[in-house]
Amino acid sequence: MPLTFIAIIPARYASTRFPAKPLAMLGGKPVIQRVYEQVAGVLDDAVVATDDERIYEAVRAFGGKVEMTSTAHRSGTDRCREAYDKQGREYDVVVNVQGDEPFIRREQLEALRRCFENPATDIATLVKPFSESDGLAALENPNSPKVVLDGESCALYFSRSVIPYLRSVPREEWLSKHTFYKHIGIYAFRSEVLRKVTALPQSPLEEAESLEQLRWLENGFRIGVGITDAETVGIDTPEDLTRAEAFLKQHPEFNR
Repeated sequence: MPLTFIAIIPARYASTRFPAKPLAMLGGKPVIQRVYEQVAGVLDDAVVATDDERIYEAVRAFGGKVEMTSTAHRSGTDRCREAYDKQGREYDVVVNVQGDEPFIRREQLEALRRCFENPATDIATLVKPFSESDGLAALENPNSPKVVLDGESCALYFSRSVIPYLRSVPREEWLSKHTFYKHIGIYAFRSEVLRKVTALPQSPLEEAESLEQLRWLENGFRIGVGITDAETVGIDTPEDLTRAEAFLKQHPEFNR
């Protein structure tokens, strides 16, 4: 039997850098609606998980599925767990789609799906190779985590530092001498694994780098990695929204 997949989209109203971000208008629709429409129909089901009545009502207004969740969650993963438990049925895999990724593509979701063809995969995520045109500043940006993979495309480590370090190679030549991978923050969990990872305490590496996926690696979970060349435009600030508007005009396929 094929595996069943549900997308859960955590969406909070409070944000230090961009309050009310899910309700910001992008090309005539709220950001959260654009995220929802990108995943609904690709996976078996989709639901928004929020802690705010305004977002709840906005999702209902465009006909989406939505669950109210606690305001006390430490992370989007914890919010996903609560929303999943409220569904009243089991799915094989839960996909955590960030509520500020309105341009997630079908092929990226399919790449995540393929990771679970390996029965040893507990969790899946995506990476995008850095290109030489990205430049060294983009590679060294600590807000853009990097990933190293093993021979079976599973994650060995995530870091805000540049990994691996190319010894004896001038830094300005690194991008031409090695393929570095940028992490794209979308995760998929086998449902029983989601319940396990949300019960774990924070780990030393997670606290050091402020990357929750390190908690999962430290506890022995196997993270399969799909590789995509598709660019993503996450929205963290009002300036990002301006860039997203420009991206939308250049990519009419995102307008339905």
